[in-house]
Amino acid sequence: MSGNNHAARLAALRAELVRRGLDGFVVPHADAHQNEFLPPDAERLAWLTGFTGSAGTAVILDDRAAIFVDGRYTLQVRDQVDGELYEYRHLTEQPVAGWLREHLAEGAKLGFDPWLHTQTQRERLAGAVEGAGAKLVPTDDNPLDAVWDDRPPPPLEPVVPHAERFAGKASADKRAEIAETLKKDRLDAAVLTQPDSIAWLLNVRGGDVDHTPLPLSFAVLHADATVDWYVAAEKLSTGLGKHLGNGVAIHEPASFADALGALSGKRVGVAPASAASWVFARLDAAEIVRGEDPVTLPNSIKNETELAGTRAAHERDGVAVTRFLHWLDDAASGGDVDEITAAERLAAFRGPGEHFRDLSFDTISGAGPNGAIVHYRVTPETNRSLEPGSLYLVDSGAQYLDGTTDITRTVAIGDPTEEMRDRFTRVLKGHIALATLRFPEGTSGAQIDAFARHALWQAGLDYDHGTGHGVGSYLGVHEGPQRIAKAGSGVALKPGMIISNEPGFYKEGAYGIRIENLVAVTVPEGIEGGERPMLGFETLTLAPIDCRLVVANLLSDDERAWLDGYHARVRDVIGMQLDGPGDGPVREWLEAVTAPLG
Repeated sequence: MSGNNHAARLAALRAELVRRGLDGFVVPHADAHQNEFLPPDAERLAWLTGFTGSAGTAVILDDRAAIFVDGRYTLQVRDQVDGELYEYRHLTEQPVAGWLREHLAEGAKLGFDPWLHTQTQRERLAGAVEGAGAKLVPTDDNPLDAVWDDRPPPPLEPVVPHAERFAGKASADKRAEIAETLKKDRLDAAVLTQPDSIAWLLNVRGGDVDHTPLPLSFAVLHADATVDWYVAAEKLSTGLGKHLGNGVAIHEPASFADALGALSGKRVGVAPASAASWVFARLDAAEIVRGEDPVTLPNSIKNETELAGTRAAHERDGVAVTRFLHWLDDAASGGDVDEITAAERLAAFRGPGEHFRDLSFDTISGAGPNGAIVHYRVTPETNRSLEPGSLYLVDSGAQYLDGTTDITRTVAIGDPTEEMRDRFTRVLKGHIALATLRFPEGTSGAQIDAFARHALWQAGLDYDHGTGHGVGSYLGVHEGPQRIAKAGSGVALKPGMIISNEPGFYKEGAYGIRIENLVAVTVPEGIEGGERPMLGFETLTLAPIDCRLVVANLLSDDERAWLDGYHARVRDVIGMQLDGPGDGPVREWLEAVTAPLG
């Protein structure tokens, strides 16, 4: 089977389930590492259903099927997935568990791939299945793979060293520091399944996942600071062994199962929220100690070298984005720019930048109603022109050796309506509220999320995505454990963390608005008379915000001062670097669009 015949694919999977004695199967958007962005051979949900979002799950029964997505994808899923084949369900408001209890027959056998579900997810799924009087059955291999006849091979992109001048700390030092935490917890070892943790720990980067420099692999970190690394030998670049040193032993991935079995009797740390259920099953003879991945938090707290690198990367990125916005302001007035053209032009502006390696994700280039699809991805079929009187939302980023960027700007094409300007200004007020916030040590993202929504709430408005996600240092553009959201992670924000500030508003069928800068958590100057240590944010992203969309009298004096101050910084920092051929008009344009708000 090939093409878009999703009905035939669904029928073939159901026939395979019957052959295996299963009454249903769960197909999550996941791989063995729980990556958000997947290599092509793991895009099972997209192949089966047509849905290309970064989060979702399908449940297939013999007589019905459903697809579950979160608030970011409620519009996209209806565009991509055949409603005659799948029921549309909201992942949080209409969860998988409730649907299974309603539709799974008593005594039925529901299959799942233990590589594609974390232990936490397996336990939650088992509770729902057992609640329906049915049985959850792990499969030895994935039945969908048996009917995916043109499935791509696993990626084998080169693994290369990540220089210490960018990483800021030697791998041996990182391993020693985290090994000390294992000793304090009386652990003999920790199993690492998240590729970004392994890449950070070993100071390596790869290319197995689009736009994210990850080598897909597994590792075991021992309390003596040595590492057993399970990675395909054909990926390893020349000289990588010398870079890793004697403390890292390399093994073929096929030996990972036996290695887990060899930890029998040891106290082994594993993260149930990120490690595959398969890993827990292979550790049944060990003393499993549930906890967090010990690398995640240290990775999220950037050292001074990483922070300096990301500042430099954001300056270069700001130059590229500013050149693009100038081009867009001129070209869009002619009415011959579409979403694909704009995305390609933005990528071309970034490409020559020092240390540039890739985009950090597929650019979200949404004109008019497509901008209301939060994680929209333009295709030739959906490509729209940027029409006068509309809004254009562009969310993009880049991977540089010294930092990862992510920026969203919403641009007026022609004259915006008063409603558009009102909504944009309320989003801006929320953005400024976070950018200027001071908060006590120990505060989590969930505790500050409402500041970004307050101005929208006052008008009876809201948005259905988180306000901020962590960002890596030449790693994942989405990184934990920190986040700003209504249901945040509960992890306290700490100095050195990088996180996005991106409130938005979306009017279905009309337009979308989002303003996104990346910020770093800092220790600001003390507040006079204050009695507790406070933290704040340093804005890293530097590019103009479209003041044509700002209703000045909706801003307070302090908000106006922030916007003017931000634009003065953009004008000074970016303007100084606009020194290339043809940059004269860009500098003049930048002076005009960053002038103090009238």
